[in-house]
Amino acid sequence: FFPYFFIDTSTITMKISAILAAATAISGTSAFAPATNPHRAMTAINLGSEGDNIEFGGNSWKPKSETMGSTDVGDYFPEGYDKNAVEFTEGMGGSQAVGGGGDRGPALPGMEPNEDVVMMGGIEEKSEIPKGMEFVMSSVPDGEIAMDVASNSKGAELLLSVKPVCMGFEDYFAAFAPDSHESFSVSPVAGRMDRRGGETTDLMVVCDAKGKAGTFAGNLVINLPEDNSKICYKITATAY
Repeated sequence: FFPYFFIDTSTITMKISAILAAATAISGTSAFAPATNPHRAMTAINLGSEGDNIEFGGNSWKPKSETMGSTDVGDYFPEGYDKNAVEFTEGMGGSQAVGGGGDRGPALPGMEPNEDVVMMGGIEEKSEIPKGMEFVMSSVPDGEIAMDVASNSKGAELLLSVKPVCMGFEDYFAAFAPDSHESFSVSPVAGRMDRRGGETTDLMVVCDAKGKAGTFAGNLVINLPEDNSKICYKITATAY
């Protein structure tokens, strides 16, 4: 008596087919994998040697002074403009450097007054005293001046140079206070005063005694309305 075994051949066939399919998939995937190359491509560049228009130590440029001074230049310089004509120290004191000989030139080169400059528009200078402006003498005058005048003459003139006191250009109006002697007058009565440290404003004071002798007093007031200030002088004239 010999035992026998029954084998399901369909199950074995399905397993074998699955194994073959997996093996085929693995081999197909490896066909698209990049091939490994143990050698790297290398490129050699010959830069030459230093001195062949090549600098190996960084930028060796230096300014002419061999220092790290500024190398900036203006966008425009007019013909004949000398950048060394003014020392770098001039103007350092600013607008308050009274009597310091500061730089009174233009802030920008090429803006110097000359025959080629044409002023278009701009600010008009006052020539008359505004209606209703009052001239009141301060309790402490900024200066006292004495003058002599011949009573039988046409009058005596006194040139008064007024130093500017404002930070900018200011319109001024000059007149004698109402309590002044009628023999005094001043001209011009209006104009524009320079900024502090600039040119003086010249006023002509006239005393016409008209044949009268004696001592006359006049209080000259120079109003600076935009600066809300004034300059006052006490003038005494002796007529003989």
